[in-house]
This record gives sequence, C-alpha cells and structure tokens, in this order.
Amino acid sequence: MQYRHSSSLWRSWAIQRRVIGALLIRESLTRYGRHNIGFLWLFLEPMMFTVGVTALWTFSGAGHGSNLPIAAFAVTGYSSVLLWRNMPGRTIGGLGPNMSLMYHRNVRAIDIFLARLTLEVLGATMSFIVLSLLFTFIGWMSLPEDILKVLFGWFMLAWFGTALAIFLGALSERTEVIQKAWPPASYLLFPLSGAGFLVDVLPQKAQAIILMLPMVHGVEILREGYFGSAIHAHYDMVYMALINAILTLLGLANTRIISQTATPK
Repeated sequence: MQYRHSSSLWRSWAIQRRVIGALLIRESLTRYGRHNIGFLWLFLEPMMFTVGVTALWTFSGAGHGSNLPIAAFAVTGYSSVLLWRNMPGRTIGGLGPNMSLMYHRNVRAIDIFLARLTLEVLGATMSFIVLSLLFTFIGWMSLPEDILKVLFGWFMLAWFGTALAIFLGALSERTEVIQKAWPPASYLLFPLSGAGFLVDVLPQKAQAIILMLPMVHGVEILREGYFGSAIHAHYDMVYMALINAILTLLGLANTRIISQTATPK
C-alpha cells in the first residue's frame, strides 16, 4: 500500500512537471519568441533597468550613505528589487488570458502561476549574474566574500516574490481591488525595500520600522555576502522565513479556492 502511494505521488509530480514545462515554453514564446531578439529579452529587460540606474547614480555622483562602490551597490540592490517586484505583475489578472488552458484536466491555476514566475526568476537571476561578472571583469565590482550567503539571500528574495505573487494573483481573481492597489503599492515599496540605502545608516527607530518589511532582510544579507565586514548588515532570516511561509500558505489556500470555482469561458 505504501509503495502504491509513493508511486502515485511520483506519477502526479511527473505529470505536473511536464505541464509546467509545457506552460513555460508557451509563456516564453508568447512573451519573447516572436519579438526582435526573442529570448534574450528574458534577461536584457532587467539588465537595462539596472544598468540605467547604475549609470544615473555614477554620473550624477549620488550618494548612498556608505563608501561602497556605486556600481556594486546598485547591482546588489536593484537586481534584488526586480526579482520580487515584477513577479506579482505576472500573476495579478494572469488567469483570465489563460482560462482556456483550464479545459485541460491536468492544468491548474498554480501551474499557470508557477510557469510565469519561473520566467521572472530566471530573467532576474541571469541579469544579476551577467552584470556581476561584467562589472567584476571591468573592475567596478569585486567577487563576493561569501557566495553561499549571496545565494541564500537571493533564494529568500525569490521565495518572497513567488509567495507574494501567488497570494496576490489568487486574490485578484476574487476582487478587482488588487489590480488597482498593487501598482501604487509597488511604487511605494520600491524606495523602502533597501535597494537604495543600508539599514545601518538609518536612525535606530527608523531601523526597527524598515525591518518590518521582509524584503529588506534579504537585501541586507545579500549585501553582507558581497561586501562582508565592509558593512554592518541588519537582518533576521527567521522572521523573513516566517513571513514567506505565511504568504505561501495563504497563496496556496486562495489558489485552491479559485481553482475550484473558476470555469473556462
């Protein structure tokens, strides 16, 4: 009996893996495959934004409250913002254009969400890696002091973005308020996310307030992985993991609800 149960779970996972793979290819072709340079836009889009911000900071002589190189500071900050900030935009209202796919028995709402979010994670990650290697090669950045800490911070930010996107995406199918509220909310969160400052330069009372935002913890540990003892990072990864887990459970619960009520039209 236990063997049959394990076999059934493995078969279900294999089916869903193929479904998500097929949706990923479809989403890639729909979004990038028929436009100019195709799949290169997957990571060129986030790269262009990060390079633009880096150039603006460099040529304007803008400060960020530390002695860290501006290029390194911008890449570690704004790449991480793009990782989580763009993800909800791909799931909010994302089921409507793909409702016909729900006719297929093995295609569920969570599969559509995960296919879209996988593209966002891949694009932001490739952009971050390429820019880091490029700026290191030309001498604008140094190699990270603790690569494992960088990877852990990136993973936590990706988890946060995925959980937030699934939660908001599912809620947007139940109320139109989410579609209206998220764009201004994302603009407000942008300057508070830790991309443009170090928590350590803020007043102590402000530090306590800003650290209520989970993405700040991810940016801080990522920067500590890059710059090591050159900065004094402030983060609590248990707190961030708890917020991520809560968002994940809420997102999956709401996705289950809309999967049961949604019908293709």
